[in-house]
Amino acid sequence: MASLAVTAKGQVTLKRDLLQHLGIKPGERIEFEKLPDGELRVRVARPTGSIDAFIGALEGKIKLKKPMTIEEMNRIAAAGWAGELDDK
Repeated sequence: MASLAVTAKGQVTLKRDLLQHLGIKPGERIEFEKLPDGELRVRVARPTGSIDAFIGALEGKIKLKKPMTIEEMNRIAAAGWAGELDDK
């Protein structure tokens, strides 16, 4: 079990091996879920989008920084059909 020190500002720094274990790269975000008995669940915050944004990107209405891969399109389409995406 890893032990981390808390700074005066209430911050902690995750060690490199923990970040690698989670598959987190620089610039990515982390989600924390509060559990009973003072425990936290930590995981990578995966970007979400809407099916409308996905279709809009296909129609050329939304400019992307880089083209989507087939895998990204398949993941978004599957999540949209399953009702797992926000319609924002």
